[in-house]
Amino acid sequence: MTHEKIILATEGKENQRSIDTYLANGGYTAIKKAAKMDRKAIIDLVKASGLRGRGGAGFPTGLKWSFVPPDDGKPKYLICNNDESEPGTFKDRHISSVNPHMIIEGMLIGGYTVGAEKGYIYSRWEFQLEIGYLEQAIKEAYEAGFLGQNIFGSGINFELDHYSGAGAYICGEETGLISSLEGKKGQPKLKPPFPALEGYLRRPTVVNNTETFCNIPHIITHGAEVFRRYGTEKSPGTKLFSISGALNRPGVYEVPLGYSLKKLIEEDCGGLKDGKKIKAVVPGGMSAPLLMPAQVETATLDYECMQEMGSMLGSGAIMIIDDQQDVVDLLRITTDFFAHESCGQCTPCREGTGWLKNLVNGILEGTEGPAAVDRIYQVADHMEGRTICALSDAAAWPAKSYVKNFGEEIKAYIEKKGNRA
Repeated sequence: MTHEKIILATEGKENQRSIDTYLANGGYTAIKKAAKMDRKAIIDLVKASGLRGRGGAGFPTGLKWSFVPPDDGKPKYLICNNDESEPGTFKDRHISSVNPHMIIEGMLIGGYTVGAEKGYIYSRWEFQLEIGYLEQAIKEAYEAGFLGQNIFGSGINFELDHYSGAGAYICGEETGLISSLEGKKGQPKLKPPFPALEGYLRRPTVVNNTETFCNIPHIITHGAEVFRRYGTEKSPGTKLFSISGALNRPGVYEVPLGYSLKKLIEEDCGGLKDGKKIKAVVPGGMSAPLLMPAQVETATLDYECMQEMGSMLGSGAIMIIDDQQDVVDLLRITTDFFAHESCGQCTPCREGTGWLKNLVNGILEGTEGPAAVDRIYQVADHMEGRTICALSDAAAWPAKSYVKNFGEEIKAYIEKKGNRA
């Protein structure tokens, strides 16, 4: 199926990443329009659009921008979170490959709106190819006069640099990212103070996800009502979903929020390969609780539906678990990952993620009996809501979900293996 593309408008075009292609598709006209607008009017417009952050939390973008104190005389900073550390997620990476200039224009508008004259794009170190594309796009934008001082004679100043993180999951959290950008250990900070008041170098800072910034030019150009033609009342606009698994056509798809999950899997992605069947679906990255086959039948891809079903839209990473996959091994991969990525700052996360990892590996190694299944749930339950950032929650949610939905299967695995505990 085909859908109107907003963020992926240049996808598949010749020289899709170049500034010439972007300009030919109306690029850098939104910043010229924004430069003639009152800054508060832009914030009100973004609020009216209902745009929510596309990095996972879904926080209203216009509201976030409004928290930055206006005209306080302090330097302000704007950061694009292109870290994309949630396993299964690759939509921001795709944007960086297909339409990097839209990221830059979204940041230009954001910088002008909140009064920031300096911006950074923060990417995972592993994105070497995409980092090259981004840095080339920044160079092109400078050469064309869309970055620097007094941009196209508007009086707007905006300098933009790219920064590569070392590949830590925790740096996808905005305060951990800021710590890394400052050259410190990438560890989250307690909030308040929030970055909008005290962020990078203890100055007012806005951190938005890559996809979030890419929606801004469209909103400025066409208005809030046009943006709201797509999606639902509470989840307006289109959304990028990276979908993987045993599918005939896995990849990145831009669809309206509220789109049928079943339709995306069966029609857009061509269904599962080789007669495989859905055992479960991860709808929003590895940290999201599982959706079972009956839920997939009626699920729609929006924040409210996912919450009602006990999961979350998260980063938009959909992973298909088919009926030939081993849930014990999948749980092992999940718990190993979060134990490895915990920064160790908070005791419930540092000890809890390690405990979950050891319990699951003990099941696989034959040193844990059936009681370990209930213990996994108990440990995970005591990890939630007790730490500075959400990594502990991110580890707990899938662990509890696997036990809730596949606890009997895990116990049957233990009995078949003849584990002795």
